[in-house]
Amino acid sequence: MRVVIVGGGFAGYHAAKSLRKEAGEDVEVVVLNPTDYFLYLPLLPEVAAGILDPRRVAVSLPETLRGVRLVLGVATGVDFDSRHVTYTDPEDNEHRIGYDRLVLAAGSVNKLLPIPGVPEYAHGFRGVPEALYLRDHITRQIELAAAADDPAERDARCTFVVVGAGYTGTEVAAQGPAFTAALAARHPELAGQKIRWLLLDVAERVLPELDGRLGRTADEVLRARGVEVLMKTSVDHADAKGVTLTNGDAVPTRTLVWCVGVRPDPLVAGLGLETAKGRLVVTEQLNVPGRDDVFACGDAAAVPDLTRPGQYTAMTAQHAERQGRLAGRNVAASLGYGRRGTYRHHDLGFVVDLGAGAAAANPLHIPLSGRPAKAVTRGYHLMAMPGNRVRTAADWVLEALTGRQTVQLGLVRSGAVPLDTDSPELPRR
Repeated sequence: MRVVIVGGGFAGYHAAKSLRKEAGEDVEVVVLNPTDYFLYLPLLPEVAAGILDPRRVAVSLPETLRGVRLVLGVATGVDFDSRHVTYTDPEDNEHRIGYDRLVLAAGSVNKLLPIPGVPEYAHGFRGVPEALYLRDHITRQIELAAAADDPAERDARCTFVVVGAGYTGTEVAAQGPAFTAALAARHPELAGQKIRWLLLDVAERVLPELDGRLGRTADEVLRARGVEVLMKTSVDHADAKGVTLTNGDAVPTRTLVWCVGVRPDPLVAGLGLETAKGRLVVTEQLNVPGRDDVFACGDAAAVPDLTRPGQYTAMTAQHAERQGRLAGRNVAASLGYGRRGTYRHHDLGFVVDLGAGAAAANPLHIPLSGRPAKAVTRGYHLMAMPGNRVRTAADWVLEALTGRQTVQLGLVRSGAVPLDTDSPELPRR
């Protein structure tokens, strides 16, 4: 018997791990994924800020999923009648792989909005290539600003606009000022130069999806660092010289970071299955209705939220991980190993890393801020990571003792990480 899991993110990774545990070696488990690693996305802002080496957040799939077969490729379609998944490998060759059970955990990509100029001049934040590009780009802007003779050009290069005050955007904006301050400190020409960071969102407050106390803590930290927090505001249009906001203000800048949210992987739309809000409709047991051999979980699935009747679970890593575990268990049960379960989550709290000794957290709904929250946040991430814990902790210690590395690597160019990419985990060739 073969189970094919499409996607190696939070949902797919934990589905494979759970299935292997439940069914042992009696079932062949195959993970189809564009990369050979599981990306621990919550720490990606620290990669962009020069705190963590990118390899820390890239956890090897073959090393940590022993007994699971990895197939490198991007799924392009599914024939449900013949039980085959079609995919394209890294060398653009097309293949098919058969299955007895299928788990669709393809995840999500950058959410796009019809705003003029944004697809051309903004960059997302969903993969290692985008984080590496942003780190190089910010470094380059500070270095070019130091070499500029025109004060207007210098101001524009020293202005950084982040759109989206959810998890990712808030953490990117929070990490930004310390990173650019470290970069500017190397250039005497920038002494006294104002470096602006702006965080925009159409919502009424920072972190609108979380408890209000976490949002207030994050807002206070951001403003204390000089970040211009503009709520009920977004980008009206963008061009090569800057952005115009919905409030009419023109902001000259060379940096536009797009963190407005995510949408299901484009694979979902082409499957011919029922969807809700662009996500695959599934039962409380994560089955696709009418197809007992197909399961879906994570951002690609519209999982009923039994704690809020009539609604679906949010597209978060916490849900994806838990749904993945249940999907693996339920697939095993469908093959005769164990019993099926129903997805009902229990909120244990959230953590938001705000960089430079600050965080916001509410473990078990106990609100924390400052260094206690920072300790809880980093402890949580180390426990949640399926690998690279010691190396990650070592990077944190080195950054605290010696400072962060601030050089351009030049590995990822702008054209390799377009905002409208279907695969943010892969640079475009």
